[in-house]
Amino acid sequence: MPSPTDRIYGASVVWIYRSIKWTTEGLVPVERRNFLLGAAATLTAPATITGAIIEPAQAATVPLERQPVSLGVTGRDFPKVCGNLGNHNYSPLKQITARTLRRLGGAWHVNLEGGSTSSAQQSTCVVEHGVLYVQTTQQNVFAVDGKTGKIKWRMNLGDEKTNMRGVALGENLVFSTSGANIVYALSKDTGEVVWQRQLITDGEGGGDTGGCDPENGQCGGLTGTLAGAVVYWDGLIYVGMQGSTGGARGRAYALKASTGEIVWMFWSCPGEGQFGNDTWEGESWKTGGAVPWIHPAVDPDLGLVYWTFGGSYPRLDGSSRGGDNLFANSIVAIDAKTGERRWHFQSVHHDIWDLDNVMAPVLVDINVKGKLRKAVVYGSKVGMFYILDRRNGEPLHGMEERPVPQYAQQKTAATQPFPGGEPFTPQAPEFGKAIRPVPFYAWGGLYTPHWDRATIIFPGAGGGADWAHLSYNPHTGWVYIGYGLINSGFSNSRDGRVNTSRPLGEYFAGGIAAVDPRTNTPVWALDREWSLAHGNGILTTAGRVMFQGGPDGLLHAMDDTDGTILWSFQCGAGVHTSPISYEIDGEQYIAVLAGGNGLPYPDIPKGDHLWAFKLGGKVPPVP
Repeated sequence: MPSPTDRIYGASVVWIYRSIKWTTEGLVPVERRNFLLGAAATLTAPATITGAIIEPAQAATVPLERQPVSLGVTGRDFPKVCGNLGNHNYSPLKQITARTLRRLGGAWHVNLEGGSTSSAQQSTCVVEHGVLYVQTTQQNVFAVDGKTGKIKWRMNLGDEKTNMRGVALGENLVFSTSGANIVYALSKDTGEVVWQRQLITDGEGGGDTGGCDPENGQCGGLTGTLAGAVVYWDGLIYVGMQGSTGGARGRAYALKASTGEIVWMFWSCPGEGQFGNDTWEGESWKTGGAVPWIHPAVDPDLGLVYWTFGGSYPRLDGSSRGGDNLFANSIVAIDAKTGERRWHFQSVHHDIWDLDNVMAPVLVDINVKGKLRKAVVYGSKVGMFYILDRRNGEPLHGMEERPVPQYAQQKTAATQPFPGGEPFTPQAPEFGKAIRPVPFYAWGGLYTPHWDRATIIFPGAGGGADWAHLSYNPHTGWVYIGYGLINSGFSNSRDGRVNTSRPLGEYFAGGIAAVDPRTNTPVWALDREWSLAHGNGILTTAGRVMFQGGPDGLLHAMDDTDGTILWSFQCGAGVHTSPISYEIDGEQYIAVLAGGNGLPYPDIPKGDHLWAFKLGGKVPPVP
């Protein structure tokens, strides 16, 4: 029987946080009231940029490692959310560069839901053979001509609105989920339903519909709902779920792509007799959360799927669930064909701060201390990357288990893991910076326990890295990430409901950083006016410009060496999806869905704007 200390770590090293000089560039600030007032795409010099200037930005100074072809290479197409199985979010197309950006404009624009502003949109597009496929919150799947914007077909999957994050393509099918917890396979040519499979049923689960493990019948906990982009690989599709806020018991699915048959299901809160069950007090595993609500990565060579799992339930109250609570706040390497756990790493033990590390992992081969290593990179709300050997889970830059403050009622873990390298966000607020200390509130720093008195934690709930997709750029060798910065007052003062509210007047800022995974140190970090951690994914390209949208509706093109904003375009609603790139008839396109989001800015405009851009495009921004 494994003990609560069954974790995978390499040799302990001393983790040193190097001081960073936080400065402000002398640029013109953009006021929030100017949202949606942009009249045209602009080559941008003015912007609000404050941040850490560590060194003058330079490209990588050592030869970069060739990435495994088995992960997939985007080209004219962008056939998967995040581009390939390694979630690189990179395009080798290079027609759009810093020199040609002045000619970049709208190629076409379509309102997918007739101009509706009632729902946010979180779905990233995929493209194959010149056709875009995307699903809206309204449960409609669309096929759109990538050259003209003409809708080729539309299929409605129900009326249970929920956040959709992307479809998968494979075997001439389009795979999606619905708010009714049904997985669908649609004809790629017509949109007609080929098969459908109910995965999660009402109540506590049961029968053979996916509510229970089909082999041993384990049930327990609220059902939750399907979530995250679907991933296809080698005859299987991988589907996740959400629901930790209501006490769902997390599970990850693999289904046969041709029929929808459940091949395996992985419980993230292990049941009796399973590895890790003894890290949960009593029967707390039955409602333990730990849901996988963002899509995984897949390494075809190793035959492993890498899934990150969210935090425990109750999210801020650990008094009833003593133990480390595996596999909450963990990355788990799962046999892609059988569903068996190969290894795991937990980034936060016994989480009582809602610090779930749910983000799509990035797989890269990198040189570390003279050796080529197969790495998996992922982050969390604490503002640090965890970089592990994806063969066995060994930390590539060391890991130190540090003692942390204790509070008996919360049953806090004795230590927490700190990776070697440096954080990509500051670990404490500072006067005169994007986020300042708050007077008259207790501030305890990272991993300080709380109970009935509000305690400020930073980077905070929604701070650090959340679910915005990363990007790996083979030209620089860096991993790019959007982050959030917020002072959150944590307490258990709302009758069991989550309370991570901002003190009155507190600002929610964020930024973008480039991190060298070979050393796990930030090359540069730039604070910006808005949080960029909630779906604001990054696309890098061979043209050496990268793209990212923000809550203010602006899609930015930036220099990939230093983050300088070179071009901006007002999309009409907040951009909380990842831009993509594709090619048709020798022309490179950038496409993005702009529809706003509920978090962290519930009042920003919502919409249904699907945009495509190309050199010479003449379609103006939304008035």
